[in-house]
Amino acid sequence: MGALGYVLLAVAAVFAGGLAAASVHFYNFAVRRGKKEFLRGNPDLQSTINRPSSSEPTPVQWVEDQDCQDWQIRSPDALRLSALFLPAKEPTSRTVILAHGYTSKGKDMGRFARFYHEKLGFNVLMPDARGHGQSEGNYIGFGWPDRLDYLQWIGEVAARVGEDAEIVLHGLSMGAATVLMVSGEKLPPQVKAIIADCGYSSVHEQLGYQFQRMFKLPTFPLLRTTSLVTKMKAGYGFWEASAVEQVKKSSVPILFIHGSEDRFVPVSMAWQLHEACPGDKEIFIVEGAGHGNAYETAGEAYEKRVKAFLERYLSL
Repeated sequence: MGALGYVLLAVAAVFAGGLAAASVHFYNFAVRRGKKEFLRGNPDLQSTINRPSSSEPTPVQWVEDQDCQDWQIRSPDALRLSALFLPAKEPTSRTVILAHGYTSKGKDMGRFARFYHEKLGFNVLMPDARGHGQSEGNYIGFGWPDRLDYLQWIGEVAARVGEDAEIVLHGLSMGAATVLMVSGEKLPPQVKAIIADCGYSSVHEQLGYQFQRMFKLPTFPLLRTTSLVTKMKAGYGFWEASAVEQVKKSSVPILFIHGSEDRFVPVSMAWQLHEACPGDKEIFIVEGAGHGNAYETAGEAYEKRVKAFLERYLSL
């Protein structure tokens, strides 16, 4: 090998080493469990999910003021998963399972829990996703391994509430992607409807969008190599984790909700998901809403749209 060959080999080795280091860095940055400081002050995230309204308690405070039960299950890969269960004021078989967003936790879905509990008379289950809250796990699943966890939670609700349970899945952001990924699995007849609020089309499209928007980085090859690191460390890759492909297999009615001004998960993804859905479906674009605050923006109109959708499939 001539001198030029050695130089090229050395350059390739340095490039490969740098790419590997960058891939591990981005795994730790986005996938590994931990605080995500890059979200603080992000102009694309204008959600005020825990801001109090006048003298009202925050959503988290509202949940903490309720007489919730602690539920636990084991995931298919033996993680201990935790949830809060809030029984309805009057006995009912109707139960909503909520799915929270990235780096959040079950009780952060308190605004939605309050709506279902106080206005619709539902039981409410608020799981902490793996890698979040009180649940075990050292990585974030972005909805893909979580879909199997939610199958476990569905089974737990059916076992405890009864075989006549009428179950709704309602997710926000990553939680919306989670319930959409669940939709493509073989679901028991107790699951009557799914509501997906600002969910993304797939993990690789969402992370690719953020790579370019936040860091002005090309997606190739870094996204591919970070996916490989994720596969080795967390057991899944970005390209297999597709809400669109799961929705194509769904037979459960789905209501897609998205803010027209969402800059974190672009509204085009909602239309992509809606187009992929072969069954009963609706889409509700909330004008002026950013990421995660369609409910806060639309208020009563959001509640009416959700209630009207559910009335078609449940005995409300």
